[in-house]
Amino acid sequence: MIDLIKRREILVVGMARSGVAAAKLLARAGAAKITVTDLKSAVQLRDETVELSKYPNIYIMAGGNPPELVREELSMIIKSPGIPPSLELFKKADQLGVPVFSEVELAYNFSKAPLIGVTGTNGKTTTTALIGAMLKEASFAPVITAGNIGHPLADAVNGFSAQGLIVAELSSFQLENIRQLRPMIAVFLNFTEDHLDYHGTVEKYFEAKARIFENQKQGDFVVLNAGDPMVASLAERCRGRVLWFARRPVDFGTGLEDEWLTLYKPGFKPLKLCLRDEVLLPGEHNLENALASAAAAWAAGADPQAIGRTLRSFRAIEHRLEYVDTICGVDYINDSKGTNPDATIRALNSFPGRKIILITGGKDKGSDFSSLAEAAREKARLILTLGETREKITEALSKVGFQSVIPVSSLQEAVHRAGREARSGEIVLLSPACASWDMFENYEERGNLFKDTVSKLQRECGERRETNGR
Repeated sequence: MIDLIKRREILVVGMARSGVAAAKLLARAGAAKITVTDLKSAVQLRDETVELSKYPNIYIMAGGNPPELVREELSMIIKSPGIPPSLELFKKADQLGVPVFSEVELAYNFSKAPLIGVTGTNGKTTTTALIGAMLKEASFAPVITAGNIGHPLADAVNGFSAQGLIVAELSSFQLENIRQLRPMIAVFLNFTEDHLDYHGTVEKYFEAKARIFENQKQGDFVVLNAGDPMVASLAERCRGRVLWFARRPVDFGTGLEDEWLTLYKPGFKPLKLCLRDEVLLPGEHNLENALASAAAAWAAGADPQAIGRTLRSFRAIEHRLEYVDTICGVDYINDSKGTNPDATIRALNSFPGRKIILITGGKDKGSDFSSLAEAAREKARLILTLGETREKITEALSKVGFQSVIPVSSLQEAVHRAGREARSGEIVLLSPACASWDMFENYEERGNLFKDTVSKLQRECGERRETNGR
């Protein structure tokens, strides 16, 4: 790819983290001119502009993505995740034969370290972080987690040792525009409907994710969910050796037997890793994430003892079923990363025997909320809806006979109302089932506001108790 960079003109579309990282990598690699565009205004992009102003070969165009920027002189376009492929400038690029790559494809071409790639509809971030923790516990060094987890791959590869290991979360947005990216271990966790506003059809979404395997060769490894029919069907298309994970014994990979997470290899005695109850991550979905992580780390060469120790000590990461606080006997849980209905169903099922006040809603990605409504009817006592999908979710709940719904106009209002309604022993769960972009910059901002509001609620409750005790 270096021949498309040195002394060439390149366009980067999108100035979020990955776009900024890609522009800096291109600047260091000797591109003659890098134009970076974004729909946001110059005022909104002040921090990004300051960061990129250190590079004289980077030019910033705020306030739009005009197709006029695409000319035959361009050697390539780097497309940031989430930028709609339907933009006119991409249509023009196709007409002119200008290739479009993702930031992870660019970064891969500058990396000398082996790559472990993780994709799937849900659980990618937790699994990526868990694999990284297992490898570090097994004394691999250096190990870095990157990609859609929040640390752009284009930043991670800068100066990273060829003796290290990179574990990357790879979304369908990123995989859609790869050409050479080849993980030595590719993990596909699960598949459910999502991002129809972007991909258009479920089939296109699935095929974008399946590209994670397309450049693998014999000697590489594939980790697939034996309990997900769509994912399992990919085995016959993969050139790498398949390891399965499932909540039951498997021929080769990781499974569950007599309540033990277990490693299986043909011709060898099964190896017990840890008891199911010893896994600190809550929920059946996290049990699958743990099994997938163990299979991937094992394929990379981690010893079973290190894998078991990590499973016993690894806790939920920020914005993924993250415990925030307990106020008057009520637990507050931040699952802001639950950005589709299936993720929220998994969150609801993670607390058996406890009633839940659910805060949900956000930007509409074209999702069907009927399955979520069925699950919520069984698990939730009260649901607070907000955002662009507020009415759509309320309608789905009404169809299954669930009437305990309160529409709210803000997340702060939702938290305070939940605090008034919750009873001791219950859970207030933020799991939006939607993207955040109708009200927030990203899911992190949404989750942080939830935590800040809970913290204020705790202080207010403490002040009231202090006043009443005088």
